[in-house]
Amino acid sequence: MQRNSFIVRNAAISILAVNIVFFLLQIIVPGFTESFILVGSDVLSRPWILVTSMFLHGGFYHILVNMYMLLVFGQLLEQQIGTKRFLMLYFGSGVLASLLSVLFYGPKLHALGASGAIMGIMGTLVILMPSLRLLVFFVVPAPLWMVGILYIMLDFFGVLYPSGIGNVAHLAGMFFGLAYGWHLKKVAAKFHRKFSKKMHMDEFDSDEYLRSGRI
Repeated sequence: MQRNSFIVRNAAISILAVNIVFFLLQIIVPGFTESFILVGSDVLSRPWILVTSMFLHGGFYHILVNMYMLLVFGQLLEQQIGTKRFLMLYFGSGVLASLLSVLFYGPKLHALGASGAIMGIMGTLVILMPSLRLLVFFVVPAPLWMVGILYIMLDFFGVLYPSGIGNVAHLAGMFFGLAYGWHLKKVAAKFHRKFSKKMHMDEFDSDEYLRSGRI
């Protein structure tokens, strides 16, 4: 019971662990990557690869960067919006990134990685915590909203001048995250206005607020 509770309340850590297990299997099991990678021509016959490809990575540096961002920003966002909403964002942005990549790059596409889902996390944080300060390239301090703009510009440039990076997936995840963050902000404002008009909340109001998430 306690183990299940930990998984439910720590989805970001659980997802990170699954990514590491998948990466080890990629190294150990021959043909594992080929069985679960996103292949444009196979989406209709094997639709699950839209999800499984999110847990595969192309090398140590690839998984290191993605898991670092998931560890730092994923946990932060999950604490702000709750686990259920975090999971909806993560898989929603990841699957959308996969679908749009297939539509853009066509049947010859071979793609893998959690970058689309990670960009979804970043996009939502840009809306909910725009003033959060980061060190760009671990040196230059900048607010999160500025970092988000930088990511978008780099990915648009990458689409125009391809280099083998899934820039379309990055952009899809980012814009999904921005839209989701905007939705959550509107929901938060709605409940703030509703409850600020009352001297106290009755049992029904409390239950409704708790079902809405922790914003």
